[in-house]
Amino acid sequence: MKRKALKTAVIAAALATSLLAGCSGKADETTAASGADQKETAETSAEAKAEDTKADGKLEKLTVGASPAPHAEILEAAREVLASKGYDLKVVEYTDYVLPNNALDSGDLDANYFQHQPYLDSFNAQNGTDLVGVAAIHYEPFGIYAGKTASLDAIPDKGTVLVPNDLTNEARALLLLEAQGLIKLKEDAGLEATKNDIVENPKNLDIVEIEAAQLPRSLQDGDVAVINGNYAIEAGLKVSDALATEDAESLAAQTYGNVIAVRAEEEESPKTKALVEALTSPEVKEFMEQTYAGAVVPLF
Repeated sequence: MKRKALKTAVIAAALATSLLAGCSGKADETTAASGADQKETAETSAEAKAEDTKADGKLEKLTVGASPAPHAEILEAAREVLASKGYDLKVVEYTDYVLPNNALDSGDLDANYFQHQPYLDSFNAQNGTDLVGVAAIHYEPFGIYAGKTASLDAIPDKGTVLVPNDLTNEARALLLLEAQGLIKLKEDAGLEATKNDIVENPKNLDIVEIEAAQLPRSLQDGDVAVINGNYAIEAGLKVSDALATEDAESLAAQTYGNVIAVRAEEEESPKTKALVEALTSPEVKEFMEQTYAGAVVPLF
């Protein structure tokens, strides 16, 4: 009996050692898991959490910064689509181009929707931020609007032309003026043009740089003004009333699509994916086309 008990104890000890070795190997494999695997697991967990939230009937908050028009209006058109995906949309409106990026960078917003990619790139470079554009949603044609002068031909010598004062939008305005034959830019100026790149100015026009949001209010101070689409809409200006607008095939139109911006680490998050899907839905496209009569052009 003693020999049998001893033999049983030895076998049990061997099995225990074998099991311990097996667990140790498993732990080593887990410890060696790649960063990519960990990221995938985190994303899967986040997506599962979003699905659980939706299943429970509770909507997760999604906070997006936007210009009042048309961006906030377009977001409102996406509200029901987002709700069906499990998200309760909160829109925070801004009337300038700096605060919504600062708020996104600080984490006060989940995303923002008001700017084009060149402006976002410029903002990142100047402020050391890491914000990314995840989808281009629409573009708004720049227009030249009448101030003191009713037509482009009637602009007098030394007339005043108002343009946005930020780099990317000023270049866009100057390209539109060039397309109308009012000025000529250096051949390689392109999308970084400033008024210092004007090489021909037959009428000696005075190009006055003003903050983009102030252009509609300052319209009567100039002969004409080149105004961003969203600020024109907010001021009640119609694209059909503009003296000239960007051609849909122009370099500017192809470059300056308005994007959804998020923090780099949120580029593939469930919230970001849901927002992109909602803003590129058939419902939102129909809203843009029926509401803005060419002042807002969907890019999807």
